Amino acid sequence: MGTYILLANYTEQGIKGIKDTVKRTEAVKEMAKKAGLTMKESYWTLGPCDVVALFEAPSDEAMTAFSLSIAKLGNVKTQTLRAFSSKEMTGILGKMV
Repeated sequence: MGTYILLANYTEQGIKGIKDTVKRTEAVKEMAKKAGLTMKESYWTLGPCDVVALFEAPSDEAMTAFSLSIAKLGNVKTQTLRAFSSKEMTGILGKMV
């Protein structure tokens, strides 16, 4: 399973329904389960992003399909970052030529 950091910013629609943001995040967590992903953590943040969430997914394709599914709902715009653990990074560095 790969680790992914999802950055989200509210759309105009998302701000209009801001009081439901916690409920929507719980719904996203359930969507993730159905898609074979795990939402490990989610945070509402100050700064350039409104929400940051940590996911585990079986592949880049699975995470991409899931993030597009979230964006399709219209409440947030997303960016997804692939994150590597120190063990994974050590393996990557070992493949350098």
